[in-house]
Amino acid sequence: MLEEIRISSLGVIESSTLELGPGLTVITGETGAGKTMIVTALGLLLGGRADTGAVRTGAKTARVEGVVRAEGLAAFAEAVEEAGGEVEDGQVVLARNVSAEGRSRAFVGGASVPVATLGQVAEPLVAVHGQSDQHRLLQARAQREALDRFGGEPLAALLTTYADLYRRLDAVERELDEVVATARERAQEADLLRFGLGEVEAVAPEPGEDATLAAEESRLGFADTLRTAAEQARETLSSEDGHPDALATTSAARTLLDGVREHDAEAGQLADRLAEITYLLSDVAADVASYAARIDTAPARLAAVSERRAALTALTRKYGESIDEVLAWAERSATRLLDLDHTDERIEELRAEQEVLRRERGAAAAALSAARTEAAGRLGEQVTAELTLLAMPHARLSVDVRPTDRFTSSGADEVELMLAANTGSEPRPLTKGASGGELSRVMLALEVALAGTSPVPTFVFDEVDAGVGGAAAVEVGRRLAELARNAQVLVVTHLPQVAAYADRHVVVEKSSDGTVTSSGLTVLDDAQRERELSRMLAGLADSDTALAHARELLEVAQEARRA
Repeated sequence: MLEEIRISSLGVIESSTLELGPGLTVITGETGAGKTMIVTALGLLLGGRADTGAVRTGAKTARVEGVVRAEGLAAFAEAVEEAGGEVEDGQVVLARNVSAEGRSRAFVGGASVPVATLGQVAEPLVAVHGQSDQHRLLQARAQREALDRFGGEPLAALLTTYADLYRRLDAVERELDEVVATARERAQEADLLRFGLGEVEAVAPEPGEDATLAAEESRLGFADTLRTAAEQARETLSSEDGHPDALATTSAARTLLDGVREHDAEAGQLADRLAEITYLLSDVAADVASYAARIDTAPARLAAVSERRAALTALTRKYGESIDEVLAWAERSATRLLDLDHTDERIEELRAEQEVLRRERGAAAAALSAARTEAAGRLGEQVTAELTLLAMPHARLSVDVRPTDRFTSSGADEVELMLAANTGSEPRPLTKGASGGELSRVMLALEVALAGTSPVPTFVFDEVDAGVGGAAAVEVGRRLAELARNAQVLVVTHLPQVAAYADRHVVVEKSSDGTVTSSGLTVLDDAQRERELSRMLAGLADSDTALAHARELLEVAQEARRA
């Protein structure tokens, strides 16, 4: 819901803030006071095209800000975050700057974004209906979606069933096209995989074998060097020829210290530590001797290891950095080969599945068309009844549902709103069958009929009462109040009969020099409302007769709203 609109240097408005709330808000004022600038400001927030002529004379930049309460609007909040903006304290600030030179900047939740992104984020929030504005319900897609919402849960269930079949069939047909188109490439790929798997199978590598053999080859290749080093190490530790060695030297040191143990306890402790070293040296010397004895040059084994490594290297050059990666490639390739070897069978399976899904999709589309046709009749009757009360007694609105042979994700129907504005006239598409004023009332009638099903939280009507007066004007006000039971409604109007139904009445006033200042937007209290309605009725704010009439209008509206 929009909580506030701030406007700066836009048209005749220098600086104004409009606080909004739930229910019906009407904006009134004398001609030229700047009422339509409110709608223009909303258009900019919705990503509409910027007119440099709308920048206030003498100003460098016009700015519009909208404060949106994001509670209950999960999709909106998600879109804000995806755009890089933030939701703070449950609120989001949308902004648009338009320079006098034509440059335009947009902001969502504090983040600078392209104007198109601002439009995508804000468009689901507000539906604007006016004689020079884009009309959401004039779009073919919006008309179909409106009918589907009006059809309720039964129609929604049919649409879900159809959409699921459509997606499944689309996936099957895309896979079938890919398999058929690439049959030759798949055969070639199968041959390559089969050859590679044959090479791997012929070598039959074991996991980690390449690393194990590399270590063994290094040991066998330097066997003489290793044996020599081990024998010299053993001789250094424990000499068999009586030469000085580490074990003898350590034992001698231990004997010397052990001989003076009785004179100093510390000397005894050092002797004990040397005893431990002696035992350790003895063990190490034995182990080194054993290692030297085990080293064998084994030239035959070295040749076998080298040959095996060469075979493994041939595999790693083609199929992986290591034998483990080669084995992983072989596992994946075997699975892929099974799929490729069954190409013909897969094609037959996909064609059979395609035929079944086509029949099911056709049946689902037919059921959806029937449900839409039934809902279209009810929607047409309801909107026509509303139009009768909105000073269009001879108008008839119908919803044309035309089944086609072209299937889309939303069905196989073309949905179009048709209007016959006068008795005896043929129904024509809504965009061609109504004048500007009639179109606004049609939109109001549609929105009332769709109230409670529309996902749009805010509706804006710019001079929806054009060409209406008398009792019909009262009915327009009542219908707007009815719509405002389920949504936030903002109306620019010249009719006191409409303004009387407002929950909040805002007047736009000119300053003495003909411009609208920061105090130009004023929320009226009860007494001020009577004076404004009096002015709208008779052109005189203090006329006793007009004031009495204004009070009567307000009383009638209050009673109607309580009903």
